[in-house]
Amino acid sequence: MSKFYRNILTLTLFSFSALAVQAQLVVGSYNLRLDIPKVDVGNEWSNRVSMISDIIKFYEFDILGTQEGFAHQLEDLKKVLPNYGEYGVGRDDGKNTGEQSAIFYRKDKFDLLDSGSFWLSETPEKPSFGWDAQKYRRVCSWILLKDKKTKKKLYCYNAHYDHQANIARKESSKLILEKIKNMRKGTPVILTGDFNGNPSTEWYKEIAQSNVLFDTYSQTPIKLEGNPTYQEYGNAELLKGNDVIDHIFTTKDFKVKKWGILSNTFHGKYPSDHFPVITFLEWNSKK
Repeated sequence: MSKFYRNILTLTLFSFSALAVQAQLVVGSYNLRLDIPKVDVGNEWSNRVSMISDIIKFYEFDILGTQEGFAHQLEDLKKVLPNYGEYGVGRDDGKNTGEQSAIFYRKDKFDLLDSGSFWLSETPEKPSFGWDAQKYRRVCSWILLKDKKTKKKLYCYNAHYDHQANIARKESSKLILEKIKNMRKGTPVILTGDFNGNPSTEWYKEIAQSNVLFDTYSQTPIKLEGNPTYQEYGNAELLKGNDVIDHIFTTKDFKVKKWGILSNTFHGKYPSDHFPVITFLEWNSKK
């Protein structure tokens, strides 16, 4: 490698590192894709876990909401991500059975003060199906963190909405907003998730127009976009679009610096059937 290109690479890496420090909070949402080897032939979890962990390490997420992780997938990630804590429960029994809406956070940066989960249903306190979504249970998990340096607290919520049921998706947004309003008591909030809906959907608008949470995409001056977030392991037709169904919302306690879709591939292989989304946040000094 020539000296010129080495200098360019060094400058690029330094600039990214400096941005991460300046941003104070690097937040992401990542649908990991369930480990179903008989369905995902050629895209088995055993071949994808290192790709996903490399992405997490490289972008140095402070907080990462994940969806579709089985317990063993999350354990695999924790083994190679020792600097991260994680919380989530199985959607089918509130323990380990079924996919989780697990949240990863940097243990060197945050103390975990509290955590919990509720189901996106009429009976949120127990594992249950919700409204017209009768095929899969859906769970929202949350954690309360305290920044070790600034001593500031923040709630992080993470959810995976139903893929078909419109009533359930809209009611899920109402329920999450209700929970946040009742729990936060002025504490800053971040909501991540696979909402199975773009900004034109009613369930997205329910949150984005709530005046409680705001989409980081619409708040940022700088975007890295042009891809869809769901791409089905590189489906050519889907990649022609730009449909964003994975979102990161925050309260007004944060200033959004950048937002992007991370379209990293490895020798033509996709780490998941979704691209992760990332946002760089600063605490809002005006609050």
